Amino acid sequence: MTARPRVLYLAFYFPPSRASGVYRARATANYFAESGWDVTVMRAPQRFLLDVVGSTDEGLAATVDPRIDVVLPEMDYYAWELDIRAYGSFRGNFPFLAKRWHEFKQRFSFPDPYASWGRSAVAEGLRLHAERPFDLVIATGNPFAAFGAAYELGRRTGLPYIVDNRDAWTLDLFTNTDAFPKGHPAWKWERRILEHAAEALYVNGALRDWHAERYPGVAERMHVLLNGWDPDVLPEVPPPSTDEDRPLSFAYVGTLTAVQPVEALFAGFDLMNSESSHTGSTLDLYGHIGFFSGSETRIRSQFGFDTEPEGVRFRGPVSKAEIGKAYADSDVLVFLAGGSKYVTSGKIFEYMATGRPIVSVHERGSAAEELLRDYPLWFVPASLEAADVAAAFAEAGDAARKGDPDLADQARRYAASFTRYQALEAFEQRARALATRSAR
Repeated sequence: MTARPRVLYLAFYFPPSRASGVYRARATANYFAESGWDVTVMRAPQRFLLDVVGSTDEGLAATVDPRIDVVLPEMDYYAWELDIRAYGSFRGNFPFLAKRWHEFKQRFSFPDPYASWGRSAVAEGLRLHAERPFDLVIATGNPFAAFGAAYELGRRTGLPYIVDNRDAWTLDLFTNTDAFPKGHPAWKWERRILEHAAEALYVNGALRDWHAERYPGVAERMHVLLNGWDPDVLPEVPPPSTDEDRPLSFAYVGTLTAVQPVEALFAGFDLMNSESSHTGSTLDLYGHIGFFSGSETRIRSQFGFDTEPEGVRFRGPVSKAEIGKAYADSDVLVFLAGGSKYVTSGKIFEYMATGRPIVSVHERGSAAEELLRDYPLWFVPASLEAADVAAAFAEAGDAARKGDPDLADQARRYAASFTRYQALEAFEQRARALATRSAR
């Protein structure tokens, strides 16, 4: 191994992507670069981010360590290409044959829609490794084609690889059931990848335990790597005003999706706003509606907010680099989440770092509750019924009005133990040991 170990990091969603998992990927790459590694990241091609996702966050891209090399393997856009004018001659003239050929490739290749990107990542990784060898491969998923690429690179080069599960592949996090039927090739591939991986990382203990039960032979190589918040893009948020003549501002920061209890959020807020002492309050929604281009119309229709509900303001996306102002303008933060005991959400760490009151609007049993339990300004409704959500909103509003500085300081001190870099320290040390052994 050279004085500076080399890592190939397969992170499809990496800045300027705005996907939720991009912050974990950015922090991991930056931390390794700052710790003396030569880091090469393979991410999604720009066309995918612009034409399929439909947006980027250039402000976040500017926070990537300039020492990091970024490579953009290409991919097949068949599944996402909706404009017939962009079809190639084969698909344009022989659509049925083109579909059959695409389905054939999917059936006998890696079971992930992004498999073509994974194949390109393998080819590019082998080329770069031949020019100047890597010492370690790390892959973060989803998409899980990154895991398949890491496995293949390990098989062909002998390099150790680590898979980082930001998400679950074979577990449906929103129903707590298997994501694939028995016999689906994803099960075979997950077992194969985990059995050969040097490590597997999970964002919380519940996910780690679920996988350890499924794959007990790999359990000792499974670790929890919590998410966290990023001090470099979240400056200290000043205390909110306690002026009782000013309406309170409740805020949700993040992407609105079809799996969140948005109806419960609006019903509870509307009830609180009409019957409590906090009438005239506003609910600001910062972020995109849906992850992909074209999903906003469908989600707006599903939740019936073609027009803004009373007191609700759709603020639109805000760059990660400018997120501090959104928090500074808010009195109470709303933690809106779908999912179950397996879902933590990286956003909760950032919320806690502000020292603001936090209202939970999600089904009970979320993995985030393990973290929020010791946060002194957490308000959780007894259920998702409108009256219970409204009561939690009102209690959080009372706390914001009181503005107890000691309680806010206690909240920020608690959150200070959850920075991303603190979470990454032990992982980087284990990765360095792996890289050293592989070079012998």
